[in-house]
Amino acid sequence: FGFRFSREFVDTGERGKTLREKVNLHNNEAGRAHVQTEMRQECKCHGMSGSCAVKTCWMRLPSFRSVGDALKDRFDGASRVMQPNAELEPVAVRNDPAPHRVPRRDRYRFQLRPHNPEHKAPGAKDLVYLEPSPGFCEKNPRLGIPGTHGRACNDTSIGVDGCDLMCCGRGYRTQTMF
Repeated sequence: FGFRFSREFVDTGERGKTLREKVNLHNNEAGRAHVQTEMRQECKCHGMSGSCAVKTCWMRLPSFRSVGDALKDRFDGASRVMQPNAELEPVAVRNDPAPHRVPRRDRYRFQLRPHNPEHKAPGAKDLVYLEPSPGFCEKNPRLGIPGTHGRACNDTSIGVDGCDLMCCGRGYRTQTMF
């Protein structure tokens, strides 16, 4: 039920016509597949002194943290994909009939091609992307990126607030303030 509800709720606006919509549908499915494979069966016994005369079982969702960690790992190894030339949609002309509508059941029947032909095609649980992320180290006002110059960092942290990551390999100096 949850899988079906998620498809209806999250994928409503994605028709699967453009490559971006296909990437979104693929990543949504990958997220659902991760949740589904991490589900575990839990049971409870009912009866006199726990005799387990009647056993009730259900599927339990994984913790939000475990799903997030698994998807973060997949995000770190995401594959860049591209649109094959044969599948490019024709540009609609004003007097053309309504564009072909992809039936709802066929929205998920496609295979994305890796940008690098030497890489394998993405699997059902692999996350994909179209364009590399912009650099966040240098200021880019056009994209609204403030850059990381002059920001305070934590030299003992290995997280996103750590100096190694935040300073983007430019080096940093520590300063003790009282």
